[in-house]
Amino acid sequence: MTLAPMTLAPVTLAPVTTLAAGVAAFEARAYDRAWAVFRPLAEAGDPEAQAWLGALYAGGTGVPASLAQAFAWYRRAAEQGHGPAATNVGAMLAMGQGVAQDRAEGARWLERAAASGDVLAAYNLATLLAKGDGLPADPARAATLYRSAAEAGHYPSQARLGHLYAHGIGLEQDRIEAFAWLSLAAGHGVGTALTALEAVIGEMSADEKRQGAARAQARRTEPGRIAPIPA
Repeated sequence: MTLAPMTLAPVTLAPVTTLAAGVAAFEARAYDRAWAVFRPLAEAGDPEAQAWLGALYAGGTGVPASLAQAFAWYRRAAEQGHGPAATNVGAMLAMGQGVAQDRAEGARWLERAAASGDVLAAYNLATLLAKGDGLPADPARAATLYRSAAEAGHYPSQARLGHLYAHGIGLEQDRIEAFAWLSLAAGHGVGTALTALEAVIGEMSADEKRQGAARAQARRTEPGRIAPIPA
């Protein structure tokens, strides 16, 4: 018996939905489309999509703003080792945004993110430690964290580090170092740095100013890319 040829049913391949498609939609301000892409990926466990979904809820872009939802998605991403999401978890805990305020727990998340090299985490943790805000003050540790972020090109950290050098807080007072870091921050529009720089200049000799300018020039680099996820 001869069998009739078999006919296969046509197969239509579903379009592949990728994270890049969601990012492209976000950049095009097609937030509804971005949410539609990120949501299933996030629910499937993709930490990058979870972090982006948190950003949509935090900013109210494509969905009603909800800090509680933002925190929940950031935390899911952070628990998988997503550094910028961990920074946002720490900051939101420290400020009580979308979750009950817990500065000590926030500091633990910021410490974790800073250890992975996240610049904003280092800055936020340094700010808590410098003030002793909800945890013991540690000016020396704050100075170390500010320096790590400053060396990565984070302008507010450069301003804070310059302030610490100018007043000898957490490290030895050094007008030349203060001049160098404040100059870098002031050159990128940090207003408080310009005011502080003017005060330091008034106390410096011509030779100190030359040394400070040389150090600032040697450190003048383009900053590393800062995580684009809004807190």
